[in-house]
Amino acid sequence: MTVAAPRLPRLTQKARGWAAGWNRIGEQAKFYATTVMSTPDAVLNYRSELLRLIAQMGLGTGALAIVGGTVVIVAFLTVTTGALAAVIGYNQLNDIGVEALTGFASAYFNVRLAAPLTSGVALAATIGAGATAQLGAMRINEEIDALEVMGVRSISYLAATRLVAGLVVVMPLYCVAVLAAFASAWLCTTVIYGQSSGVYDHYFNTFLYPMSLIWSFMLAVAMAIVIMLVHTYYGFTASGGPAGVGEAVGRAVRSSLVAAGVLTVFISLAVYGQSGSFNLSG
Repeated sequence: MTVAAPRLPRLTQKARGWAAGWNRIGEQAKFYATTVMSTPDAVLNYRSELLRLIAQMGLGTGALAIVGGTVVIVAFLTVTTGALAAVIGYNQLNDIGVEALTGFASAYFNVRLAAPLTSGVALAATIGAGATAQLGAMRINEEIDALEVMGVRSISYLAATRLVAGLVVVMPLYCVAVLAAFASAWLCTTVIYGQSSGVYDHYFNTFLYPMSLIWSFMLAVAMAIVIMLVHTYYGFTASGGPAGVGEAVGRAVRSSLVAAGVLTVFISLAVYGQSGSFNLSG
């Protein structure tokens, strides 16, 4: 015979869970605000550490440096997504007899969706995950506590410097990503499918708006800020030994990818709205 648990203890347990969740949200918001406000301090007082992080994030370390660093990884991923956009765009448009508009599909989807999201995934999986693992290892080895004992402002030295370095690195990385996506789409359409390069270039240049590129770049910068803030928080607050560091990296990657996707949706809706900022007519 089973006896139902009293209702009041279950409600109390739920209330405690809600309170703990809100406390976590408050702690994260406080850490994010402190990190952003500490960026001037990091630029002025920790320039050598900032330069080291920029070089490390851009070129990579260890096995990552052997394959060319983050630049090669981002370029490879965007080449893949650019080629995928060309393949899907050409075949879908060919079904209705307007395969000439493949250049439009490349100029529209690569700039507004494929390149920013792919760059966000690459940043989270390389730069962000590396930052979480480094900070988590320092936390469990009590190196962060040692820095604070020595009078070093730990958030400025560890979190704010990584935030600024991520912003500096994402600018050339995103330029490489967009160019790689454009090049792969052009090659797939003109070389593999045999479409005239003049036809492709005509529709591509017609529907490639400079403001769309600028907004796409701003979206990539906003995603870099969110990704670096999330990953530095999870690394800075890691606990539970080496297993806890691995768990923190997993949670940080999951949270940053969700945040990047939500940010892309809201910024795209705010910028382009319902019109799409183009007029396609016969």
